[in-house]
Amino acid sequence: MRRCTAWHVLHLYCLAASWAVQNGFMSVENLPLYVQIANQLLEAVRTGALPAGAKLPSVRAMARQQGVAQSTVVQAYHWLEDGQVIAARPRSGFFVASRNPSGRGVPEPTVSRPAQRPRAVAIDWWGQRILGQDPPADMLSFSSGTPGLDLLNTDRVRRAVVQAAQRQRHLLCTYPVGQGSEELRCALARYALALGCSLAPNNIVVTGGCMDAIVLCLRAVTQPGDIVALESPTHFSFLEVLQSLQLRALEIPTHPRHGISLDALQLALDTQPVKALLVTPTLSNPLGCSMPQAERRRLAKMASEHGLAVVEDAIYNELCEFDDLRRTVKSYDATGHVLLCHSFAKTLAPGLRLGWVEAGRWTPALCRIHSMESGAKTAVLELALAQLVSQAGHALAMRQLRGAITARLAEARETIASHFPKGTRVSHPAGGLLLWLELPRQVDAKRFHEACLAENMLVPPGRLFSTGGRFGQCLRIGLGGEWSAAHVQALRRMGELAALAH
Repeated sequence: MRRCTAWHVLHLYCLAASWAVQNGFMSVENLPLYVQIANQLLEAVRTGALPAGAKLPSVRAMARQQGVAQSTVVQAYHWLEDGQVIAARPRSGFFVASRNPSGRGVPEPTVSRPAQRPRAVAIDWWGQRILGQDPPADMLSFSSGTPGLDLLNTDRVRRAVVQAAQRQRHLLCTYPVGQGSEELRCALARYALALGCSLAPNNIVVTGGCMDAIVLCLRAVTQPGDIVALESPTHFSFLEVLQSLQLRALEIPTHPRHGISLDALQLALDTQPVKALLVTPTLSNPLGCSMPQAERRRLAKMASEHGLAVVEDAIYNELCEFDDLRRTVKSYDATGHVLLCHSFAKTLAPGLRLGWVEAGRWTPALCRIHSMESGAKTAVLELALAQLVSQAGHALAMRQLRGAITARLAEARETIASHFPKGTRVSHPAGGLLLWLELPRQVDAKRFHEACLAENMLVPPGRLFSTGGRFGQCLRIGLGGEWSAAHVQALRRMGELAALAH
């Protein structure tokens, strides 16, 4: 039986009202004004006149157009919002929601159910082989989630570096010191406003990338043997970091679209001595899930109530399609319990190797560790990055990048839907370059991976993203690097191999 969603219920209500009007049982005038407006918009959505993602007129414009009070339009919009026909985006307005977020009927992966006890982390050689090194030249790799040269504006980066070197050439002959150049830290504080954060430049520390920032945070808030909670599945590099710092991992159930379960996290906090949470609220790696804003606010409150250090990885935020999902957990933090880590490696230039962190109440401790062990970065590159993120064209460049990524994601999901066996599940991220795919139970995952390697196709198996070797039926498909038509053809062939691996 087809599941009756809120959208269908609302649609049936409007159809019934229209039928009653057409058959003389009631007049249009007898319908509440907000229902009349909602019915018009719903019909436009149904016919495709208002496609998914289209922006609705502002409340004021719609009220003027319809000759009604703004409160009537607000009521109509809220009614459609309750029916999941439209969605509000803070400071942006109302947009038509996707009626089938999974696309072409392909279901999303199942919610993870990890073990309820912490584990020591032991990374096997497979992860190093697949994710930690460049693949052989003759192999098509699906291991990268970083945009390749075809998506990044190398000329823009080159100009910024050259101009910085010319303007401040003396910096090439002096040792950089401290938390990073003041110019970059001020630029980052301005940039953070788009993440919902009001940060003091003096509290920002420039690092050698986002992972360097995460390591500094964990060193500041934990000791060897401590328990760190994280999403399940989680980023392979997170597991590497926990292993190197001799920290224990406690994986928390995670929804493929909405992210980490805060109810499960609350249970863990009540029963385990969890010292920190390592989380990627926007476009998590590998699931691509994004936490709703209400959950982000709740997480900040939980951190304050439990004295929990929340290490937030925001590296993918600018790749997200939706403005509201770019707002960080840090933006709701009133007590300094959220440590925000960020980098532009996924959006501007991986080669700059620059990231940054605002560590809240742990800023002094993190600065001490940074000054003793991390050292300063290249000042000229810091000035180039400051220029890049401050340019008026940066927002346009990010919109163009998101548009290209959206098209690539759609092509990959379409290929998977058409060529992989029935019962395959695939994530539906709101941006980014990663897909999490769950094969049907009848597919022998080991045989499938062996067949892919035999044909020079490299795809990371799901077990790399967990401490307990789970997710054996899953794989992470990275759409980054130098993408080509050969990759699309390889995806088709992978679907055929999956069908044969019984």
